[in-house]
Amino acid sequence: MGLLDKFKTSQDLMARIQIMDGLAPLLIRIYLAPIFIQAGWGKLASVEDTAAYFGNANWGLGLPFPDILAVLAGGAEFIGGWFLLFGFLTRLIAIPLMVTMLVAALTAHWQYGWHALPETTLTVPWEWRMDLIEGAVERKEAAKNVLQQYGDYAWLTEHGNITILKNGVEFTATYFIMLLVLFFSGGGRFTSLDYFVQKFVRQSS
Repeated sequence: MGLLDKFKTSQDLMARIQIMDGLAPLLIRIYLAPIFIQAGWGKLASVEDTAAYFGNANWGLGLPFPDILAVLAGGAEFIGGWFLLFGFLTRLIAIPLMVTMLVAALTAHWQYGWHALPETTLTVPWEWRMDLIEGAVERKEAAKNVLQQYGDYAWLTEHGNITILKNGVEFTATYFIMLLVLFFSGGGRFTSLDYFVQKFVRQSS
């Protein structure tokens, strides 16, 4: 089999696999949906506390119109999460969710750099708060020493290691990129309500 024949064979294989192209959007939706549902419900269930955090400039975000933003953010995440789960209006609902992630990244996480945890081995080259990583690692070691000296450290770490939350934009940026993929790809062929609604509309017209 020549090189051209091998290329054609590989293209035929890719064409057959393409029928499953709805699987990737489905997995992204299933991954994101519970995250947004839980986050949105948490904001709506404690909307006064959420608004206080949004509006307070000393220990919160210092955002304007915090009551309105708390409801909008909580509603977008909660309702959007359910829409993502079923793949309904996927492209449309991705827009307010991306805006929510962008606002969260810029207001609540940007000042802490990229990494969510103080990783001494950087997973990306663009970390801009190395000072926080160094400081968090130093404090984590101090906390471990105290716990090892005065606590049952084996019991404390039985289900996971002790760490410090650096709280960078890593997660919000990742969710934003995943939502951007859904915005361009849609909910997925054969795996979303969008697909079947669009198919019904085309057949009815």
